[in-house]
Order: sequence, then structure tokens, then C-alpha cells
Amino acid sequence: METRYILTLSCADARGIVAAVAGFLTEHYGFIIESAQFGDPSTQRFFMRVEFETGGETPPEQELKRLFQAKVAGAFGMEWHLHSKASRARLLIMASREGHCLNDLLYRYRTGQLHVEIPAVVSNHPDFRGIVEWHGIPFHHLPNGDKAAQEAGVREILARERIDVVALARYMQILSPRLCSELSGRAINIHHSFLPSFKGAKPYHQAYAKGVKLIGATAHYVTTELDEGPIIEQEVARVDHTHSPDDLAAIGHDIECLVLARALKFHVEHRVLPNGHKTVVFR
Repeated sequence: METRYILTLSCADARGIVAAVAGFLTEHYGFIIESAQFGDPSTQRFFMRVEFETGGETPPEQELKRLFQAKVAGAFGMEWHLHSKASRARLLIMASREGHCLNDLLYRYRTGQLHVEIPAVVSNHPDFRGIVEWHGIPFHHLPNGDKAAQEAGVREILARERIDVVALARYMQILSPRLCSELSGRAINIHHSFLPSFKGAKPYHQAYAKGVKLIGATAHYVTTELDEGPIIEQEVARVDHTHSPDDLAAIGHDIECLVLARALKFHVEHRVLPNGHKTVVFR
């Protein structure tokens, strides 16, 4: 039976990597659907994403992995992953009292635009229980107060629901360093400004006070350093002196929805590869 896989890899840059990967797939009856690669001259690292279809004589997945490690990955010292394209990432959404990003993700999920399963939504406020449960998704209210108990509740949901990726959809709580570390590389935050400018509270008011002509939003991986994680996606909109802080916030909300959805899509399609404090994103 034919199956589609996505192979992602990174290693020290060297001659022959693309040929070795393509040759291996050809040898094992793989048919390449899409391939992208990038060599970073500043780090001397090579990155590659290949989507391919198996043939009738392709070995089973575990044997294919063993052979790839033995014949290709080991020789180049690769960090690599093989993903079945059919599998859906299990997404936990965390939100607070601003629901625009939450609603946008729920709509994209319901209409099949986002290739995920959403087994749970967590919030530190009960405001959006109705809309979440209308979508047939369990809603978990973990109130503020006892942060250790709140995060213990998050951990329990992460484990029970076998969560692959977390979206902080304007979740207005700072995660503890421990939880940030546990979610390394699989928690995405939408920051309501064009980082690295205007960090912290009320970024649109900060932008207004500076008289900016562009506002934007940034989706990045969560790290223990607040708003300093590797950036996945950004977008901007042009504004002018006629826009009030409320106008900027309204424009910004639309951008936030778009940027978070794009970042999640790139992540669950295995298009984002870590590159130190940066990312390589194969669009």
C-alpha cells in the first residue's frame, strides 16, 4: 500500500547530502513529491525537508528508518525525523479572555484548513466554554491563583490527551520555566507585536505612542526567556496618524489570527526546523 511520508533532517553542511537522500529513496522505491533544502552559511548547517510516496516494494516504516540511519544519516551525523503525512498532530489550545485567535483556530479546525485534532482547550477564565463545547471539544477551566496547581492541571491534560503541540492563543499567563522546558519545541505563542519591539503589556499603546507606520504580530516557540523564542512567522499592516490605539488593536487582532494559524500549519506540516536561536521554515 502506498503511504506518504515527510522526512526532515539537519546536519553539518557537506557535499553529497541531497544525492545520498534522493538515492536512498530511489533505491527503496520512494517517489519524491516535494523537496526543499537550505545551507546556512552563518552556521554551516544544512536543512532538508522531503515529502515522498512509498512504492509496493518499499520496506515497512521501522525497517525504512533503520536502513536510513545505517546508510545515510549515520554517515552525515544527521538529526532527522520521519513522519507519516496521514497522522494528525494533537493540539491543545490555551486561551484567556480575548477569543479572536481561539475562534479562528476552531473555525480552521472545523473546516479542515488545519490538519490537527483538538482534544482539549484550556483557559484561566470560563468565558469561552460555550463556543468551545459547541465545537464538541472539552473545555477545561484552570483558574488563576495557585500557579503550581494550575500547571499541574495542564500537565495532566498534556499527558492524558497525548498532546503533540500547544498553541498559546492569547493565553495571558507566563508559563513557569519548568513547563517551558517541558514544552520545548512544541509550544507556539502569538505575541501581539512585531518582535523584538514593544514587548510586554499594551504593545499597541506603545506603538501608538511611538507613532509607528507599521504594526504586526509574531508567532514564536515558547522558551524560558519571555518573548525571546525562535520566530516562526510574522506579518505587518501599514497604519498612519489617523488610527487610534483601538484601531491598531483591531487591525492587530486580524494579523494575530493569521500569523498564529500560519505558524501552526507550518509546524504540523513539519516545515519548521530549529537553527539555533532561529528557525528554517520551508513554506
